[in-house]
Amino acid sequence: MSDQNPQNPAPEQGGAYPPVPPAPAPAPGAYPPAQGAYPPPPYGAAAPTAAPSYGTAPAYGAAPGYGYGAQPKTNTLAIVSLIASIASFIIVPFVGSVVGVITGHMSLNQLKTSGEQGRGMALAGTIVGWVGLGLAILGIIAAILFFAFFVSVYQQTGGTY
Repeated sequence: MSDQNPQNPAPEQGGAYPPVPPAPAPAPGAYPPAQGAYPPPPYGAAAPTAAPSYGTAPAYGAAPGYGYGAQPKTNTLAIVSLIASIASFIIVPFVGSVVGVITGHMSLNQLKTSGEQGRGMALAGTIVGWVGLGLAILGIIAAILFFAFFVSVYQQTGGTY
C-alpha cells in the first residue's frame, strides 16, 4: 500500500503533475474569484525566506535594493522666482516682479548645466514676473493720466467745482 494521498497524487520522479480540471464558471453577476498576487511555488521548492527587517536598513537610498535613489534637488532660484512673482501681485507690486524676472532668468541659466529640477517653476516665475511688471507699468501710466486729467480739469474750472 502506498502512502500517497489519492486526492493529491505526487508526481513520479521526473514526472509531471496530473492535469488540473478547469475552475467552474462564476455565477452571472458575481465577481470573478480573487487570485493571489503571486503564483504558488513549484513543487519541491524551498520555503520562502522571511521578509527583510526594514528597521535595520541604513538611511533612505543608502543601501542597494532598498527604496529609490534620492530625487534631484530643485533649484533655489526657481523657487525664489516663483514666490517673488506671486508676491508681486499681493505684497510688493513692482519690486516683486523685478526680483521674479531676474532670479527666473538666472535660474534658467543655471538649470542648463546643473542637472537640477525646477525648470517649470523658473519659467512660471519669469512669465508671471514679466506680466506683473507689465501691469505695474500700465498702472503707473494710468495713474499719471488720471492725475493729469484732474489737474487739467482743475485748471479749466479755475480751482472751483
